Amino acid sequence: MLGQEQRMDGRSRLSVNLRQMVIAIETAASLVGLNDTQHGKRVAYISVQIGKQLGFSDHDLQFCFDLGLLHDCGVSTQKMHNKLVTKLFGSDAQSHCDTGYQLLRDFSPLSKYATPILYHHTPWQKLVQEDVSPHDALMANLIFLADRVDVLAATSAKNLILARREIVRELAKYIGEYFAPHIFKAFEKAQASEAFWISMEERHIASFVSRMEQFDMVRELSISDLKKLSLIMADIVDRKSHFTGNHSFLVAKLARFIAERYGLNEQQCEMIEIAGLLHDLGKLRIPDHILDKPGPLNSEERAIIQGHSFETYEILRQVEGLDEIATWAAFHHESLNGQGYPFHPYEQEYSVEARIIALADVYQAIVQDRPYRKGMTREEALSVVTQMASERKLDPQILEIVKNHQQSCFDLARGVGVSTVK
Repeated sequence: MLGQEQRMDGRSRLSVNLRQMVIAIETAASLVGLNDTQHGKRVAYISVQIGKQLGFSDHDLQFCFDLGLLHDCGVSTQKMHNKLVTKLFGSDAQSHCDTGYQLLRDFSPLSKYATPILYHHTPWQKLVQEDVSPHDALMANLIFLADRVDVLAATSAKNLILARREIVRELAKYIGEYFAPHIFKAFEKAQASEAFWISMEERHIASFVSRMEQFDMVRELSISDLKKLSLIMADIVDRKSHFTGNHSFLVAKLARFIAERYGLNEQQCEMIEIAGLLHDLGKLRIPDHILDKPGPLNSEERAIIQGHSFETYEILRQVEGLDEIATWAAFHHESLNGQGYPFHPYEQEYSVEARIIALADVYQAIVQDRPYRKGMTREEALSVVTQMASERKLDPQILEIVKNHQQSCFDLARGVGVSTVK
């Protein structure tokens, strides 16, 4: 059960592998790349190799590995991702740096990465004039270089062993202006071996990340810490489309409200709220034009949509201790009649926690305003979920709670009186 330990003061704490959570954040953010979902991991790899040439301690190598994984956590849309990988340097790159900084700065376990992320697209000439510590400036510029190396490598039509000289020559034009000379020199040494470039292939990157994952980063987190971490991940998802802003946040609030009235204990309610925050992580894999389509989806688009909850499961199940949360979150489109997706669990495998999140997800979605329709009224929404319960798409017993607290559920789903400050 979630690696849970009970403190003497009664507050639950969890033993969570923070490295695995960092990898989960990178995996979610990298889904935006659609056909290339390894960018953050490759940047982490390149950064570590440069760091070794710079004589980094094991501690700093670990730091630049995690920073490489996290550096693009501010990227949520396909449009933004495409701009970053098609332009070597762009004036609009700073927006995702600002977002990444805002996401991490107040979460103490990861706050040390916030400032380097803020400056990871700042040219070296400008960076040395900023009020930034030497360590943060070094790490930010190292990530900047590693990031641009990977962009050129990933977009090259050649075998990387053949393309490497062109990549080095192109980036060398910006020594001193964009990149610190000593960092670039370390990169030149690192890339001199064919192994450097071969290791960037997908199967080798997976092996590298697996090795780095073995370093002990198990942290005892409070439920509050885990919730803050989940809010960071939910924020990344909800930025994917401005049409569904705060969806994950409001589903989590509504699910918790229902769980409390259902009579679940405090720990279950906390975990349901966290699962609600994380339930749509897989949507980052969906192309922007499908999520933002102002009308009905065709069969191919629906098939793509139906993969998102499986992606959610794949991300969360990699984190030791989040097994139940992964299942509750991933089952949010399942149903009692077995006609949901994508797992089709037996009824006895479809827990009450997952059923609560499923109802909260549907209810919040239909009352939320969208560009192609107004959100439903309280009466309209109740009619829809009542019909779905009669068809055993939703749990009738859980629906009774919504019926008994109609205005409260409607207000929560609409965000009325709910602080959206995260």
